[in-house]
Amino acid sequence: MPIINKFIEIATEPKINIHNITPQIQELIASTSIKNGQALVFSRHTTTALAINENEVRLLEDIKVFLRKLAPETDSYLHNDLHLRDVPEDEPINAHSHLMAMMLTTSEIIPIVDGKLGLGTWQSVLFFELDGPRQRTVFVQISGE
Repeated sequence: MPIINKFIEIATEPKINIHNITPQIQELIASTSIKNGQALVFSRHTTTALAINENEVRLLEDIKVFLRKLAPETDSYLHNDLHLRDVPEDEPINAHSHLMAMMLTTSEIIPIVDGKLGLGTWQSVLFFELDGPRQRTVFVQISGE
């Protein structure tokens, strides 16, 4: 069974932003000979996450509000005591972003059926930037036959 490793590069915007990466994943699958199998999608950063959900503008705004309530940026966090840690000079104050990421997930496994992602009608693969702006990389491993 072939296993193909690919990457998606994403330039994110400030603060929380959500990117529908379904088309990019589908393009990667189409570039292979795999018709049936699975795609492992993995976020390679500690302040980003993935989810499968509906890519609807108002819902995406609701999700951002919900995440901000879970881990408010203005709360006090030990991770933000940069003077007590050995960190690079440009280290951001971002404990809230790490906590938000923990409420989501870093990977999704999606079936590939007849050369396409086996998602439901309203499902999209969403990439969450929780500490932007940054240049981010998503790892996609495609396997099957």
